[in-house]
Amino acid sequence: MKKWLLVAGCAIVVIVAIIAIIMICRGKSSKSRVYFTSDISADGLVRAYNALNWEPHGLVAVKISTGEPPHSNYLRPELIKKLIQSVKGTIVECNTAYNGARSDSKSHWNVIRKHGFTDIAPVDIQDEEGSIALPVNGGKVLTENYVGSHFDNYDSYIVLSHFKGHQMAGFGGALKNISIGFGSRMGKFWIHSAGRSKDTWMDDDQIGFLEAMADAGRAVVDHLGRKNIVYINVLNRISVDCDCNGNPAEPDIHDIGILASTDPVALDQASFDMVSNAAGREKLMERISDRHGVHTLETAAEIGLGSRKYKLINID
Repeated sequence: MKKWLLVAGCAIVVIVAIIAIIMICRGKSSKSRVYFTSDISADGLVRAYNALNWEPHGLVAVKISTGEPPHSNYLRPELIKKLIQSVKGTIVECNTAYNGARSDSKSHWNVIRKHGFTDIAPVDIQDEEGSIALPVNGGKVLTENYVGSHFDNYDSYIVLSHFKGHQMAGFGGALKNISIGFGSRMGKFWIHSAGRSKDTWMDDDQIGFLEAMADAGRAVVDHLGRKNIVYINVLNRISVDCDCNGNPAEPDIHDIGILASTDPVALDQASFDMVSNAAGREKLMERISDRHGVHTLETAAEIGLGSRKYKLINID
């Protein structure tokens, strides 16, 4: 009897050890890869993209912010030209909900041309002819999301974001770009109002707004398919203000580098972590804290958009 008890005890120990090893391996494998280079240049951007080992197919769209004039910190054409042309990409954007220089297509086209984007690639304002609805599965506050009607004209997407502060979201990176960025003008009202209005600016539900951003991003990724979209954040000119501000505050943080991933949550988490440890971070961290900006990351992870766990791989 004692012999059998000893055997059974040993077997249990072995089984527990095996389970522990499996859990550890799963924990390691659940970390999304985020690639980093400190080289903020056209070549550095291409190397960060190539590190993803991702092959686009069909028509390729590159989602950027065209930047509010006159002095916003949008990603300049000379930085992004080589990457966009290497994939034969079309720059895509949508009109804004606020009444700035990009709130209607005619004015927006003037900005696009003035900022030099038509000189480097074809450009498409995706909501110039209206919106289409995408379902939100498993969202916190939204059941549908509205993007430009040209959204389905492309097969593969590169989401190219300038990581910086944001007046309402706390910070803006990949998650903001696939939610508010892809939102049509109507869709932007919808997200900002946490699903209460399609034509009126409402900003009295901060937590609902942040959760709506995560929901909208989930709708975009589910619709496209995860294998058809990748993400790059450029950490330069890191102001507390977004590129939707035509006169942003001067950055207190030095330029850091470029990060790339197939996981938008891991990418923004890694970007946030780098910025939160950078010299001069105080004003941006105060803004993010005041706007509860980390809640977008929390919600995006909770609804399955990506993982906040990541492995940082330096490609320098």
